[in-house]
Amino acid sequence: MHELLARDLEHLPDLLGLTTDQAVRFLADLAERPVAHRTAPPGEGQGLPQAGLGLEKALAELARRWEPGLSASAGPRYLGFVTGGATPAGIAGDWLTAAYDQNVSSAGDSSASDLEKETVRYLRELVGLSEDHGGAFVSGATMSNTVGLAIAREWVGEQRGVQVSAAGLAALGRVTVLSGTPHSSVGKALSVLGLGRTALRTVATLPGREAVDVEALAAALAELDGAPAIVVANAGTVNTVDFDDLRAVAALRDRFPFWLHVDAAFGAFAALSPAHAHLTDGLDLADSVCVDLHKWLNVPYDAAVQFTRRRDLQTAVFHNESPYLGAPSPADPDFLHLTPENSRRLRALPAWLTLAAYGAAGHGEIVVRNAECAAALADTIAAGSAFRLLAPARLNVVCFTLADDPTPERLAALRAAVTDSGEAFLTPTVYAGVPALRAAFSNWRTTRADVTRVAMALATAAAGLD
Repeated sequence: MHELLARDLEHLPDLLGLTTDQAVRFLADLAERPVAHRTAPPGEGQGLPQAGLGLEKALAELARRWEPGLSASAGPRYLGFVTGGATPAGIAGDWLTAAYDQNVSSAGDSSASDLEKETVRYLRELVGLSEDHGGAFVSGATMSNTVGLAIAREWVGEQRGVQVSAAGLAALGRVTVLSGTPHSSVGKALSVLGLGRTALRTVATLPGREAVDVEALAAALAELDGAPAIVVANAGTVNTVDFDDLRAVAALRDRFPFWLHVDAAFGAFAALSPAHAHLTDGLDLADSVCVDLHKWLNVPYDAAVQFTRRRDLQTAVFHNESPYLGAPSPADPDFLHLTPENSRRLRALPAWLTLAAYGAAGHGEIVVRNAECAAALADTIAAGSAFRLLAPARLNVVCFTLADDPTPERLAALRAAVTDSGEAFLTPTVYAGVPALRAAFSNWRTTRADVTRVAMALATAAAGLD
């Protein structure tokens, strides 16, 4: 064994203690460190280490060169994208995932697969899906949508008498995918799956909304003259967290043949809030569902889950044929037969541990508190003169712009000023043709005091534009 490996193995408990100390120092400073950096710290142009430093010196080098430039994306005022932090149990689960180092490809050598199955059941119950929905962990919402749409592609083939997973896309022909306000990952998934980005047709939305107009969707389906299609519904859009009427969309299947995929990446967690649970009504009627866990479940990157009613079609797409892997069981296939990956880390463990630690009630409190924070920021913006809301804060995202002259350049300058203040980080968007900013509340640490600081940073930055 290499001498540095042997030495680190001998002193492993002490070295893991040093690692813990370094992590604790970072987390202790999380609420006050600059939330984001516009430029990364420069590297020193060093080549690949040949001799090696050993873990203790490598940790010190990491802290010196790279840690100062890391964002506080796990902290309470990082409001860009839809980014959760990591609960204490989530962090512990992720550390143990690395320590256990389980490959959850099959159930033949450990209980890891059973832990994932239990976690999937927890999550299914948490967001209100039926027992008919089977699930598996994937890396994020993009992969969850990709898996769901791959199963949908196989379903379209089934309707046309073609097994796409065997015969290929050439045997399938053109497929139409309909959605009101699809997330960008849907187009990416269609590209990866060979259906093509142009297969996606956007359908009219309700006036002043991002929710699909169900009558317009019905008309678009009628135009297909009975051809099977894929409908991507939204449970929480990016800009305004708008929800399609899922039950009404699902009811159209009585008249038209289509696979219903619901992108509920973070919107599924509205089910945990008594004031917002109605928004997810009908989610259990979906054929496949995307739920992203490193958003509102607040577990570390990367973690998401995909659900579907048609595990048989899922296995047809993703099964791996090899004697050493074994054939997939029709009733209970190993996870390697359900997702693009064969080798998979135990992503379920942080989710299992945080759900076991805090339960539905604890995670529901996070959702409710985040929604209250979003409403408080929206109220502050509406009461002032520097900004204007572009949509109501329906759940956890505030979409707003400058009250005067909201050009892309002024919005970019405003955002840069807020970032440079170190107080907050927000991401840009365009809503109804207007350049805007989004503040997405999804971190378990965020409180009303953080809302006050964000509002003050925005006011200061806006005043500096004049």
